[in-house]
Amino acid sequence: MKTLRLKTVDAYVAFDFDCPTSAGGTRLAPDVTERETQLLARAMSYKFAILETRFGGAKGAIRATPETRDDAVRRYVDEIRPMVVATKFLTATDLGTLPQDLESLPGTDQAGLMHTEYRGMPLDAYLTGLGVATAAEKVLGGLDGRTAAIEGFGKVGGATAVEMARRQARLVAFSTIHGFVQRPSGFDVDELLDLRSRYGDRLVEHLGEEVRPVADLFAVEADVLVPGARIGVIDESRARALKARVVAPGANVPYTAGALEVLRERGIPALADFVCNAGATIGYVTEGLLRADEAVAAVEKRVRELTEESLKDPKGPVAGAARIAEAHLRTWLEPAQMPDGPALA
Repeated sequence: MKTLRLKTVDAYVAFDFDCPTSAGGTRLAPDVTERETQLLARAMSYKFAILETRFGGAKGAIRATPETRDDAVRRYVDEIRPMVVATKFLTATDLGTLPQDLESLPGTDQAGLMHTEYRGMPLDAYLTGLGVATAAEKVLGGLDGRTAAIEGFGKVGGATAVEMARRQARLVAFSTIHGFVQRPSGFDVDELLDLRSRYGDRLVEHLGEEVRPVADLFAVEADVLVPGARIGVIDESRARALKARVVAPGANVPYTAGALEVLRERGIPALADFVCNAGATIGYVTEGLLRADEAVAAVEKRVRELTEESLKDPKGPVAGAARIAEAHLRTWLEPAQMPDGPALA
């Protein structure tokens, strides 16, 4: 693992291992850390590997507040530009960044398609939510009548809610940085999207429901729990209290090692983040995609197949998915370059 500290801005770029091209999104938050950046780079290595792509995992991270973000993004883009031009580092949006932040950088062949609008949102965001819903549906044998709780209602959380609603699941709880709300009868997802467009993350304060601490979300009774924000949100304590039937991550690195063991002992499938939320990555790396419907079909097929295969491992779906990814990594990495396991917080 190699981490570059940028010179003109408080930012990092982490590379999991040395190879011709590494890729991963750029995250922006005032408290993002070097360790978080490194774990996210490792998660990208496994995501690319399970898709049989010879890219290394990388991650960009900018430490900035809303007041300083625009200047920080400009400096970051200027400093990483030589690496992007040389295809040493390819990047896209992540938590806290927008397509327009990175639009001056050279993109991949699929970038134009991925940034088109689909179902009222950028296609890449939709595909990520689609993957989460597809994986959960595979485990449960269908989403019709099922319930879901989603941590975070940004790009990925919103997209996941839209796709789950299309499959007749009920969103009974969700959170933003301002708190968690619950409605057993289910929220109207279209209403939530409208409120988000007007109030941002404060939409939770405009639903007529009690706004409770975000931590309470993880003990909600729901068929599907979608951790969709920062790393390490499911630790051993939350794993013991968790009441969901399946965990389908919308964000990378949601588990600690202890949490995975607890969930395995409890018989709760903890799906691999690098399978569940691989939708956008599938869209970017699959050659020959010309239309949004082709990308949608590719994501559904690949995520369904990988979820099914990972569930066969007696050690759990994260171990099963890691086994698939590592088999591909061994086809092109030297033994000394091999990662020592998937990213766990």
